[in-house]
Amino acid sequence: MDVFQKHVFVCTTGKICPTQGSVEVCDALRKEISERGLKKQIRINKSGCFDQCGNGPVIVVYPESTWYAHVEPSDCKEIVESHLIGGKPVEKLLYDGKGRIV
Repeated sequence: MDVFQKHVFVCTTGKICPTQGSVEVCDALRKEISERGLKKQIRINKSGCFDQCGNGPVIVVYPESTWYAHVEPSDCKEIVESHLIGGKPVEKLLYDGKGRIV
C-alpha cells in the first residue's frame, strides 16, 4: 500500500468545533476527494481537539503543516482544488494560532 501524499485532519471534537460545523466540513472534504478519485492519494480524517477553541472549524494539512481556521463546507472545494491538488494554500483561511492571516 502506498502512503498518502497529503493527510488532512479536521477537529470534530471538543466543546466548540462540532457546534460550528466541523463534521459537515469533514464530510464536504471527503466528498470532494472522492468525486475526484483521490482517496488513495489524500486522506481526510476526523481528529481530536487542537486546543484552538473559538477558531473552528480548524483543519490541518500534512505533510506541510498548514493550518486553516473558520472553515465552512463551502470552502472545501477551493481547499481541495487550490491546495490539495494545486499545492497553493488558500490564504484567506490560513491560521497562525493567533488569528487568520488575510
